[in-house]
Amino acid sequence: SDKPKAPRNGSGGVETLIGPRVTVRGDVLFSGGLYVEGSIIGSVVAEEGCPDAVVTLSEQGVIEGEVRAPQVVVSGTLRGTATVYVLGSVLTPKARVQGNIYYDVVEMAAGAMISGRLIHGEAPKQLPKPEVVKDIKDAAA
Repeated sequence: SDKPKAPRNGSGGVETLIGPRVTVRGDVLFSGGLYVEGSIIGSVVAEEGCPDAVVTLSEQGVIEGEVRAPQVVVSGTLRGTATVYVLGSVLTPKARVQGNIYYDVVEMAAGAMISGRLIHGEAPKQLPKPEVVKDIKDAAA
C-alpha cells in the first residue's frame, strides 16, 4: 500500500529516543527514526539526504518549534510549523497541532485537532533563523 507506515514497522526503526522525562532545549538534527516521548523546545530537522527519516511524537510528547522531515507521525502536541515531504504525515486521534502543516501526503484520523492550516505543495525551503529575523527588523527601523 502507498500509505505512510509507523516507523516501528518501517525499514529504519527507532534510532533515537527522547524519553518521557527529558526536555531538550535547542535544535535537533537527526537521521533515521526519532521517537519523542518527552519535550523538544526548538527545531527538529532531518539531515539532508535521509529520505527515510521519521519523527514520531508520542501521545505524551511535545514539540515546540519547526519540524522538517520526510515523514512525521503525530500523536502528541506540536506547536509550530511542520514541513513534511516525500513520505507524508500521519495524525492519529490524539494529535494536537497548533500551527501550519506543509505536506505532500497527509493521513488524518478522526479526533485529530489542528489549529492552523494544511498547505499542500511546495513548502518554504528554509525558515529564517530568529537572529536573521531580528536583523531584518533592525534594518527596517
